Amino acid sequence: MEEFNPNRYAVIHEKNPREIVMLRGKGCSWRRCRFCDYHLDSSKDEQANFALNQKQLKKVTGIYRKLEVINSGSFVDLDEATLRLIEQICQEKQISQVHFECHWRHRDAIADFRNRFAALNIELKLKIGVETFDFLFRECYLDKGIDTDNPKEIAAYFDEVCLLQGIPGQSLEQMDQDIQTGLAYFERVCINIMQENRKPIKPDPKVIAIFARELYPKYIEDCRVDILMENTAFGVGGVVEHAE
Repeated sequence: MEEFNPNRYAVIHEKNPREIVMLRGKGCSWRRCRFCDYHLDSSKDEQANFALNQKQLKKVTGIYRKLEVINSGSFVDLDEATLRLIEQICQEKQISQVHFECHWRHRDAIADFRNRFAALNIELKLKIGVETFDFLFRECYLDKGIDTDNPKEIAAYFDEVCLLQGIPGQSLEQMDQDIQTGLAYFERVCINIMQENRKPIKPDPKVIAIFARELYPKYIEDCRVDILMENTAFGVGGVVEHAE
């Protein structure tokens, strides 16, 4: 298969303007989600990862004083040299707020990570992919690995939440309820519309059509809601091949 190098740096000008970098680490340690093959963008070679990440981080200008860092896993899956470089770039470019991703299983590492950046006067915002607050749907069908059905408990650790919509079996009412729950407990909600990949769960065009007709118009102007009809809508991403 021909290798495709995804775009890894972009600037988001609408809704919560910020720069965004898609870095590479050792990959998600859960790797059981039945809808996600994002972990393929990973490598166990820390030096190679740092070289790739350094190239992207050098593009950061600090234009909005905010930076979002995504990778195919959690912040704990990035090498230490990359984390130190993020700190350095933030100080050099006067970036005061950084957004990171984290899986539920690493929640106990968040407090120390926040304190690490707070010592540099940098505020962290942590985002979790919950996908849906319907516990049985999420854990029995999606196999997400979040062992609580209480959104308040999740929000005790995380500031922002990602939802996945356009999945077979979802209804209009369920999708809307997930968005409302996200807005009630979290600062921001990012809605990702399901994209086909190598995993067994595929997007449902009928469910996507319902979302586009009923929910997209309802939430597209909400300043706290990001809607990604394509997974490259933030300007980063694309088809990735396993680096190992």
